[in-house]
Amino acid sequence: MRARQLFRYKARQGEMICEMVIWSLPVSTPERPHGLKYRLFCGQAGACVVRYDNETGKGDHRHHGDREEPYAFSSLEQLLADFRADCSELAGWRWE
Repeated sequence: MRARQLFRYKARQGEMICEMVIWSLPVSTPERPHGLKYRLFCGQAGACVVRYDNETGKGDHRHHGDREEPYAFSSLEQLLADFRADCSELAGWRWE
């Protein structure tokens, strides 16, 4: 069984791009006990302003520019709220 896409969002404001993709995994793993795989990105021309992801080998973490730090995943709702707040604060993104 393969991962199933739960959510996809992509929008542009001027040169800034925001993209969110979330998948449900067929089984939870020690690295992804919540059973989700995700990539949340906000940046421009290939330059990351903020990104949250949980790629294999790294677990849940976020990027602010060139800085990377662990992210304490508690719920999907909180993940989206934290990402949206960072996009607004760090990239000036306006959520409609």
